[in-house]
Amino acid sequence: MRQVGGRMKFPQWIIDEVRKNKKDLRHLNSLNTIQDTKRFNLHTVCDEALCPNKGKCFSEGEATFLILGDICTRKCKFCAVNKKEKPLALDSEEPRNIAILSKKWNLKYIVFTSPTRDDLNDGGAAHFAKTITVIKKISTAIKTEPLIPDFGGNIKSLETVLNAKPNVLAHNIETVPSLYEKIRLGSDYKRSLQVIKNSKKLSSSILTKSGLMLGLGETEKELRKTFSDLLEHNCELLTLGQYIPPSKNHYPVKRYLHPEEFKTLKEKAEKMGFKAVLSGPLVRSSYKANYLYEKGIGAMVSDISIRENNE
Repeated sequence: MRQVGGRMKFPQWIIDEVRKNKKDLRHLNSLNTIQDTKRFNLHTVCDEALCPNKGKCFSEGEATFLILGDICTRKCKFCAVNKKEKPLALDSEEPRNIAILSKKWNLKYIVFTSPTRDDLNDGGAAHFAKTITVIKKISTAIKTEPLIPDFGGNIKSLETVLNAKPNVLAHNIETVPSLYEKIRLGSDYKRSLQVIKNSKKLSSSILTKSGLMLGLGETEKELRKTFSDLLEHNCELLTLGQYIPPSKNHYPVKRYLHPEEFKTLKEKAEKMGFKAVLSGPLVRSSYKANYLYEKGIGAMVSDISIRENNE
C-alpha cells in the first residue's frame, strides 16, 4: 500500500464506504438521532471513537451508547476517546435516559460500552448492571449486550454485570499479545482472556463475544493463535475489522487488508469453532450485533441438541 506524507493511503474500498456513511449523516433520521442524544445528555461510542459506521447507524435510528462518561483512565494508542482529562462523577440518570431513548427509537437490541474507569472501585460494574436492569423494566423485549472493560480483573465486578442477565457479554481482546505493550497500555492479554472465561463459568447461558482490529502489524500465525486462545477461554462470537487510525497522532496502521482477506479469516475462524463471526473492513464490535447474537443462539441450541442425542 502506497504511503502519502509518511502515512499509508486509504484503499478505495475504505474511501467508498466512509463517503457513503458521511452522506448518510445528512439524512433526517441522522439529524434526529444526534438531536436526541444531545437532549438526553448521552454519549455514543459512534461519536467519541470516531466510528466510520456512524452515518449508517444514525440514519437507521441506532447508536452504541457510551456510559460512565467520555473520559478514559488508560492510554491505548489506537483509541480516540479522551484520555487527557480527569473523569467526571457518574450521571445517575444515564441508565434511565438510555432506556427511555431506546424505547423511543423502538430498539430491539442494544449494545453499550464505556471507557475504562480504573478510578472507580468496581470499575463501573454497578452502572453497567443498572443500565441493563432499567432497560428491562421499560421493555422486556429489548436484548442487551454490554461491551465491558476488564474491571482490573475483579471477578466480583464481572459477576455484578452478569447478575443483571444481559443476552451477550462482550469484552474485546483487540489485538495479538505481542502488540499489547505498544498499543494497549494498562491492559493485559491474559487478563482479558480470563474475563471471557470467567463470564462463561459464572453464567453459561450468556453468550460471550470478543473482537480484534487488524492491520496493526500482527502476523497470520499470531492471529490463528489468538483465535485458539479465545476459543480455549470459551469465547463464542467474534468480530474482525480493519484498524483505521483516528488521527496522525495515534498508532499508525501497518496494512490495509483486502475484503477478500476478511472473508477468508471469517471462514477460518468459523471452522476453528466460533459459533458466529462477522469480518470486514468496517466491522466494529456493535456492527450487526443482533444478527450475530441470533446466529450464535442458533448454534448454541444446535450444540445442545447434538449433545442430548449423543447421551
